[in-house]
Amino acid sequence: MTTQLPFSADALNSDTVLLQWPEPGVAKLVLNRPDATNALSLELQQCLSAHFQQLSHDESVRCIILTGGDEVFAAGGDITGLVDADPIEIYKRHTERVWAPIEQCPKPVIAAVCGYAFGGGCELMMHCDIIIAGEHASFCQPEIAIGIMPGIGGTQRLVRALGKVKAMQMALTGRPISAHDAWVAGLVSELCADDQVQHTALTMARRIARMPPLAVEQIKEVILAGMEAPLDAAMALERKANALLFATRDKTEGMSAFLQKRYPDFTGD
Repeated sequence: MTTQLPFSADALNSDTVLLQWPEPGVAKLVLNRPDATNALSLELQQCLSAHFQQLSHDESVRCIILTGGDEVFAAGGDITGLVDADPIEIYKRHTERVWAPIEQCPKPVIAAVCGYAFGGGCELMMHCDIIIAGEHASFCQPEIAIGIMPGIGGTQRLVRALGKVKAMQMALTGRPISAHDAWVAGLVSELCADDQVQHTALTMARRIARMPPLAVEQIKEVILAGMEAPLDAAMALERKANALLFATRDKTEGMSAFLQKRYPDFTGD
C-alpha cells in the first residue's frame, strides 16, 4: 500500500510530467522541463508522485517506464528553490512523503536514461528497478560542491548499488562517472546506443508486461525486502512467496501453456 499523497490530486494536471501509453499494460512517464534540463522542482516532484500513486493502483498497468527523453534524464534539484531555504522549510517539505509512492510502487519501474542523471536525477533513477542507459549518459552526486549532501537516498542507495569505496568517491568528489563505468560498477542494468535507449526500455517493458502480474509483484517485493534482511530470513520470504503463487490461476495457465507449447495468457488471477 502506497503512502497517501500529501498534496492535491490536481498535481496530475501539471505539464511538468507527461503520461503516455506506448503499449497496453505499459505506462511511460516523461519528465518535461526541457528549458531547465528537467530540474526537479517541487511542482515536478509532486506531479511525478501523483502519477505513481495513480499508476500503482491501476490494475491495467503492468510496467512503468520513467524517462527524461532523448537529451537529458534530470540534471538535479531546482537550485532556485533551495538557495534561500532554511532548515525548517526543508524539513517541512517532507520529500520522503512525496517520493514514497515512487519508492513503494508495486509495479516494475524501468529508467530510460540519456544524458545527465545528476544529483536528484541520479537519486530518482536509483528508485527504479531496472536502468537502461545510453552510452553517453553520465551520473553524479554533485551536492557537496554547493555545500550540502544528497538528501533523497543518494548516499544510501549508492552504497548498496556500488559498495562503500565507489559511493564515497562519487559523494565526496562530486565528479561524474560515465555510463560505461556505471555499468561495470553495477549501477546500470544495460548499456546501449543513445538512440536505442527508448526502444530498449520499451522492449523490456513489453516483455515484463506479458509476465504474470502477481509473480512480478512478488519477485519485486521479495528482492527489495530481502536486501535488508539476513539471508535465512530472506530465504523464508522467498519460500512463502513462491508457495503463494501456486494458488494462482496464472501458475496453472503458465504451466499448461509450457506443456502445450503455446504462449500463455496471464490475467493476474
